[in-house]
Amino acid sequence: MSFGDPNNPYGPPQQQPPAAPGYGYPQQAPPGAPPQQGYGYPQQPAYPGYAGANQMAPQSMPGLLVTARVFLFIISAVQILAGVAWLYVAAIANDVSNSADSLTSSSDDPFSSIGEGGDIAAGVLVVLALVALGLAALSITLGVKFGKGGQGIRITTVVYGALGTIVGLIGLFVGLDSGLATAIIFPLLWVVFGGIITAAPVVPSGTAWFNRPRY
Repeated sequence: MSFGDPNNPYGPPQQQPPAAPGYGYPQQAPPGAPPQQGYGYPQQPAYPGYAGANQMAPQSMPGLLVTARVFLFIISAVQILAGVAWLYVAAIANDVSNSADSLTSSSDDPFSSIGEGGDIAAGVLVVLALVALGLAALSITLGVKFGKGGQGIRITTVVYGALGTIVGLIGLFVGLDSGLATAIIFPLLWVVFGGIITAAPVVPSGTAWFNRPRY
């Protein structure tokens, strides 16, 4: 018998052709090739945590920014009350000035100086009231814009908070010099509020919030 005979039962077995992969099974990759993703599964990045990967934008406002926002609204309420009070006092000073003018008979009359002083005081108080009401509007605007504002709101808030902290420190030093406890409490609160308003947009969480993408 010849071993080359295909019908020889004692010959070596014949090589069979490789079977085709069944339907629905992934094909095997040749040696050295990168593994293939399974059918129907999304491909995942090879290095999900590599440096420089896109970080997820914050979905809710950080707690420190929420606190700063509340402080802005509280400060605006104080500024509104101060503005209204100064307008009221300015009206009183104007009434006193008008009454003194009606009693003045000559320029040497003592009522004449009272009238002039009342007019000056009324004008100064009106200016202070307008400044306070303008700052109140700015405080409210910054607080409202925290939700959708960008770098402009962030920088304005930092500058505004820093200026408020400086004013609070000046008032605190004056209160400490006077020795009155009541003259220290309000400037100290102003310093705390101003410091938090200044720091909230600067910390990493606040920076990420103002840098988040907007759709």
